[in-house]
Amino acid sequence: MTLPLLDPTRWRRVLCVLAHPDDAEYGLSAAVEQWTRAGIEVDYLLLTSGEAGMRRSPEEAGPLRAAEQRDACDAVGVRRLAILDHPDGVLEYGLPLRRDIARAIRESGPDAVITANFDVEAYGSLNQADHRAAGLATVDAARDAGNRWVFRDLLDEGLEPWQPALLLVAGAAEPTHAVEVDVRAERAAVRSLECHRAYLADLPGHPAPGEFIPELLRRGGAEAEAERAVTFRVFPLGGIAAEE
Repeated sequence: MTLPLLDPTRWRRVLCVLAHPDDAEYGLSAAVEQWTRAGIEVDYLLLTSGEAGMRRSPEEAGPLRAAEQRDACDAVGVRRLAILDHPDGVLEYGLPLRRDIARAIRESGPDAVITANFDVEAYGSLNQADHRAAGLATVDAARDAGNRWVFRDLLDEGLEPWQPALLLVAGAAEPTHAVEVDVRAERAAVRSLECHRAYLADLPGHPAPGEFIPELLRRGGAEAEAERAVTFRVFPLGGIAAEE
């Protein structure tokens, strides 16, 4: 079955919630660049600084990975990047994490919230623990953000409820929609992954971004009868944009 194309024409803002620096750069950033070029604001919320993901010490790795992520954001037109201080490698699903994500959703006011695949099995292997915790917490926080009676302390911070219209899961095993992207978006996505120079240097055998990303987008395009595309599993949440 051919995947239908997602229509973002009513969107003003998107919030991407991910566990680590570089998590957006494996295909998702191509859709992000396509959206920002069309005038949609895209914000990134990273739950950790990825400090446990390199061979060097966490004290050195965390700031380095944050700087590389800032460069990756610049490559695809993302102006707002927030990195929380949850510990990398042992990210824990629970109320504190849900509250932090719900706070960010209320602050951003996005039409769509995006997270990455949080299945136990993903990407041809077993998914990393932080990805699972981040995705599940984002699912729940996307609904928490719209409920006045959940996390009432956010009201004390002046943050009124906000219900996004859609939740998108990038890299899902069974996608429901696709975003067609052009060659400019593909090149920007390659550059965004290349920005993680030090991180990739610590991953022997990692495929070159210039080879890996175009192939990934071509596979997505084959599911949508397009030359290149990013695929998502989409869940309506009942926000305003979904009702218009």
